[in-house]
Amino acid sequence: MQVKIFGLSFICLLQLQLLLAQPFKATFSFGKAHHKNDIVIKIPEAYSTNGQYGFEFDSEKAVAVNKKSYLEGNKPFYFSVKVPEGNYKVTISFVANKDSSYHSTVRSESRRLHLENIAIPTRGKLEKSFIVNIKNARIREGEYVKLKKPREAEKLDWDDKLTLEFQQTNQIRTIRVEQVEQVKTLFLAGNSTVVNQEDEPWASWGQMIPRFFDAKIAIANHAESGLALSSFLSSNRLDKILSLAKPGDFLFIEFGHNDQKETGAKAGAYNGYTERMRLFVNEFRAKGGTAVIVTSTARRAFDENGQLKYTLGDYPDAARKVARELQVPLIDLNKMTRAFYETLGVENSKKALVHYAANTFPGQPEPLQDNTHFNTYGAYQIARMVIQGMKEANLDFQSHIIDFSSYNPKEPDPFTSWYWPPSVRNSVVKPDGN
Repeated sequence: MQVKIFGLSFICLLQLQLLLAQPFKATFSFGKAHHKNDIVIKIPEAYSTNGQYGFEFDSEKAVAVNKKSYLEGNKPFYFSVKVPEGNYKVTISFVANKDSSYHSTVRSESRRLHLENIAIPTRGKLEKSFIVNIKNARIREGEYVKLKKPREAEKLDWDDKLTLEFQQTNQIRTIRVEQVEQVKTLFLAGNSTVVNQEDEPWASWGQMIPRFFDAKIAIANHAESGLALSSFLSSNRLDKILSLAKPGDFLFIEFGHNDQKETGAKAGAYNGYTERMRLFVNEFRAKGGTAVIVTSTARRAFDENGQLKYTLGDYPDAARKVARELQVPLIDLNKMTRAFYETLGVENSKKALVHYAANTFPGQPEPLQDNTHFNTYGAYQIARMVIQGMKEANLDFQSHIIDFSSYNPKEPDPFTSWYWPPSVRNSVVKPDGN
């Protein structure tokens, strides 16, 4: 009964906030209230219990609220809160374990990395904050993003709630979720090498870069697998970005893999591709923002002599040309990923992409071999390349980059040191655009 009462209180709070057009704000306390107006959870229950907040994927069974009034668990669990579209500052208050320190990893939505293997000390408490962008398909009355169904319609990225994924060990006193307006937003437009990949073992750089920013920067990833500049436009995704963009925001544009497969009168790197790239830049500039062109990641394609082949034709050069012509910042990810693969070599470069023996993951009877799409190690390395490109371009949000000094793709982090606690969902289906 106690939980149901607080569920009703939450509904009333949300209705009042919507009525008064106030930003959403809620603090969830475990066991007892620690602040005025806290929403207290004494018994972990599924999100479906009240449809406003709760645990997902049966993970309420993996946690407990102990007598010291905090949530504890050493298995993966997911906590969701129903919220409107917007940017949200999430603050998690961890409780120290007096006997020994422990480590936690926190991701949001479709496996976006925020807190990476952080150490919680043996004394006091530790608070960590980060920004989560929540989007929906609505652009304006009667106009919507044309989602790929069922692929996108079922993703956490497109539902009506903010979902947090907790990994490793967690002792949590409170979770605070508050809508924020005064943050700079970095929009991402791209394909399967950029999108938030929902299932293991697939990953992209766009879901890794939130980890490198403080709570003053929002990453709004609008990329989707299989898209070219043309299909990004025709599915209303640029229109969606423009409806949300404000002066001072940034748009990172990475396309090429699927554009080179196009046919027709506008096909070609120096034809429709460059025309559309200019359109993206100019439309975003008209909103008072800054566009950044990112050349396409290289494919892992070695010839019989162990030399990396150029598989993207003129598309990286065309992107560079538009950047020079329009005088916009350029991140040459194609050049950096080529250096990365060449440094690793023919065999070790497989460790950055989805190459796994049969039965590595549940329900995977056949080997996985993909030379376009990254695993979590590869995606993380490429995210570091993007951050390096941001710093070299001297973009004005550099002061909000955290835990990063520099990155050289010819000196990548060793694969053996990579640690990623796997999410509970996996798939053998390759992303579109392979």
